[in-house]
Amino acid sequence: MSKAIAAAELLDKIESELKRINYWQSTPLSEDKFDNMGAFGINTMVFSQWLQFVFIPQARRAVSGERELPNSSDVSVQAIREFDGDPDAGDLVSLLCEFDALIKGGEEP
Repeated sequence: MSKAIAAAELLDKIESELKRINYWQSTPLSEDKFDNMGAFGINTMVFSQWLQFVFIPQARRAVSGERELPNSSDVSVQAIREFDGDPDAGDLVSLLCEFDALIKGGEEP
């Protein structure tokens, strides 16, 4: 399986998990939230919003070929920090760790 296909499948799982634990919001963010948002959106949004409105859309563009896949990803490091102590977010953190490992590790078998 190609890295892009495996990443797309993980992104679907990440989105599903955000919805399952009620971290997905139906209302879009205002455009000003994307200005000077800082790393992981820390200046203007909570991490789950950044995952939904920045990470997933940008990663989907990469797996579709609109842009290059990155050579590395550290989204799981931030997820571990942000969701520490949140009993509902364990599976989400695991999926984000899988995503990072896939991006860093190359092609999947």
